[in-house]
Amino acid sequence: MPLPASEHRGPLEALGLHGPALGRLAAYLDTLAAWSHRVNLTGARGPAERVRWLVADVVAAARLPQPGRLIDVGSGNGSPGLVLALLRDDLDVTLLEPRARRWAFLREAARAAGRGGIDVQRRRHDSYSGPPAETVTLRALALPLVELQPLVKPQGRLIVFGGRPQAAPGLAATGEGEGLPGGVAVFRRA
Repeated sequence: MPLPASEHRGPLEALGLHGPALGRLAAYLDTLAAWSHRVNLTGARGPAERVRWLVADVVAAARLPQPGRLIDVGSGNGSPGLVLALLRDDLDVTLLEPRARRWAFLREAARAAGRGGIDVQRRRHDSYSGPPAETVTLRALALPLVELQPLVKPQGRLIVFGGRPQAAPGLAATGEGEGLPGGVAVFRRA
């Protein structure tokens, strides 16, 4: 069955995406484009820019999360957490977003993308009471890494997109994200 038409399909195919991931990501980006006039989700304008700003660096780093539970902190527009969920079926993803309109967007985008195993919670990282994860992700949030340590299982990873934070006690930089586009820092919990 052919995929529905999407203005995002060409830019996503240019990243080498195909199959279920292509359809899921196109549905997510189409939903984001439709919601952006009501909710300030991104400054990206147009399909190519949305793919470049929200998807390209996550695709490049998609191998970094460990299989299993992934918690994305401050999920906002869905990148990187929702994008990783749409790329990798071996991830059981929890998106944490305290702002009501962005939380509602994330729920709708996950539904539109048609991928189960995504839990969208309206809460901050410091009020999350679920189990820690093999991988925790965030994009450009000014949070001390030590605050995120309880969310990461021992020997798990903390992946920071769009920043170069300093290591914190119990979190050691691995260097695995060096050379990836957009700036990706990877830490391992002791």
